[in-house]
Amino acid sequence: MASQFGTLFRISTWGESHGGAVGVVVDGCPPGLPISVDEIQTELDRRRPGQSRIVTQRKEADRVEILSGVFDGVTTGTPISMLVWNQDARSGDYDEMRTKYRPSHADFTYDAKYGVRDWRGGGRSSARETVGRVAAGALAQALLRRDFGVEIVAWVESVQSIRAEVDALSVTRSEVDQNMVRCPIPEVATEMQALIESVRKQGDSVGGVVGAVARGVPAGWGEPVFDRLEADLAKALLSLPACKGFESGSGFAGTLLRGSEHNDPFRASEGEVFTPTNSSGGIQGGISNGMPILVRAAFKPVATILAEQQTVTTSRENTTLKGRGRHDPCVLPRAVPMVEAMMALVLVDHALRQRALGIGRRGSI
Repeated sequence: MASQFGTLFRISTWGESHGGAVGVVVDGCPPGLPISVDEIQTELDRRRPGQSRIVTQRKEADRVEILSGVFDGVTTGTPISMLVWNQDARSGDYDEMRTKYRPSHADFTYDAKYGVRDWRGGGRSSARETVGRVAAGALAQALLRRDFGVEIVAWVESVQSIRAEVDALSVTRSEVDQNMVRCPIPEVATEMQALIESVRKQGDSVGGVVGAVARGVPAGWGEPVFDRLEADLAKALLSLPACKGFESGSGFAGTLLRGSEHNDPFRASEGEVFTPTNSSGGIQGGISNGMPILVRAAFKPVATILAEQQTVTTSRENTTLKGRGRHDPCVLPRAVPMVEAMMALVLVDHALRQRALGIGRRGSI
């Protein structure tokens, strides 16, 4: 099972939803980066369950422990190991799933691949696995801010058909976090919250889109063929639980335009190259062009709902199953820090790869 991600800045996550703990090992973080437990904890608090009435009510403090790789408040350059204990798993809620596959979950496909599965809360397929990603992403974001001046902000752009028009050039983390939905437009957030609460009371779920921007990324990050920057971002975001779609820049809307409308003209000012428009979303030919990087990730409605659904048993007999346990009626509010973390992991990896080339501005050595 592949649980590693990255080339130079590389992470390996471990643990199951109802196991003893979850965590991550980070390889390749440069030495001397000031980092505190509180910085990492802040990101985990934004991801943790039980933080509001519109997310799963599983009560986990998600207190992170740094086991290695940090000494006297700075990274040492050695592997950084971080752990979070599971404290509120209720495996009994999943007893029926021993022999029944949950519709639209990974239960059946895991069995098909491995011939064995951890039915308690979904094991590795649970969003609980993303604890390690978010912890590692906090390190990546700290390095991006310190060494490269890069800032990443994600937000809930839409919940079902309710959509917010967000200015990606100016939106701030504080605006995103001002409400439990994590939509920076207050009046739209109120509508989204009402919809999520209504759906939760009906025992159902709802999906939507998370938008994100990376500001301050210089030109030159990425690769021209298989490791294109948008390709790596797509892999990163689509690897998140419940993520079913990815767009970069204009995305699918760009198919409605002609080249004369979609192209980003280059201009120069005081020796700096920029584009007045940004249909490309900051990436051209797989390489950053110095403009803000814009992406969107679509998340499906959470698969576990309280209504009775048709399914089959492990012995291939038709049956029904009603969801139990504590689950998000909408994954989007907790997906925001996950998206930021995965973007940061991709960007910091490409930043270090570019640094390793020894190439400065305009290709000079």
